[in-house]
This record gives sequence, structure tokens and C-alpha cells, in this order.
Amino acid sequence: MIRLSKLTDYAIVVLSEMARHTGVVHTVSVLAERTGVPAPTVAKLMKALTPAGLTTSQRGAAGGYALNRPADAISIAEIITALDGPIALTACVDGAESQCGVERLCPMRGGWEKVNRAIRDALEQVSLADMMTPILFPDPAAAPAHAVDAPAARPAH
Repeated sequence: MIRLSKLTDYAIVVLSEMARHTGVVHTVSVLAERTGVPAPTVAKLMKALTPAGLTTSQRGAAGGYALNRPADAISIAEIITALDGPIALTACVDGAESQCGVERLCPMRGGWEKVNRAIRDALEQVSLADMMTPILFPDPAAAPAHAVDAPAARPAH
């Protein structure tokens, strides 16, 4: 199973909350209160997201954090990379910190990069704004006939 870290999941929640209130400087405590993500975790996220260029920080009495770009200009790939490092299914990818012990002998050497690139490309096509748009129909009357009878999807977290 391919699974993102909890930090990445939390980052999408926190960044989505920030995107709902554009033009506002957000404090860690307010973001924690609004999202339910613990304040130490929000602080840790901001320390990773700011150097990655996704958020900006402002010091002082009116300080806090703001999105660096609109939600539709922030890709999910950027968020994942900021928190989890390069997007890859295997360690044998350019830029990976760990080296594979059998890399010289591996018949798949370089083949996994095609898969890694396809996943990275797909995640670059999904924006933070896309994640904020609900897929389910909150009003069953607004849903297509086939969607009303379908079982409800479970939330990701």
C-alpha cells in the first residue's frame, strides 16, 4: 500500500484552512483550533512549508503565516515533497538519500523511474484547490440518479 505520512495529510488540512481565508495572516494557535491539528504539529508543518515556498512567515505582534500562492497554484506534489521528500515508490530514484545494496546488479535499474515520474506527474496535476472541492453530493437531489444509490465514500482520514 502506498501511504502518505500523517504530516502530509495534516498539511493539506491546514493549508486548506489557510486557503479558505486568503489575505489573512494565520497564527499557529488559530490554525490548530480551526483544524483540530495539535499546535506543535502545526508549528512543525509551518517550519517545513515555509522554506519550501508554500507559505510565508511574518514576525511580530501581528505575525503568523500566509499562503505564498493561491490554492489552485499549489500542487499536492509540492506539499508531499516539502514534507516527505522526493515522490518515489522505491529507493532507486534520482535524489534518493539511501542507496540500494544491489543497484549495480538490478535488472529494474532505471525502470522504476518511469513509475515514479508517472505518479509525480499525476500529483502535480492535482491542486490544493482541487482537494478542497467536495466530490460527494451533499444534497442527494443534486446528485445524478446513479450516485444516490451508490454507497457513501469514506473520508481519507
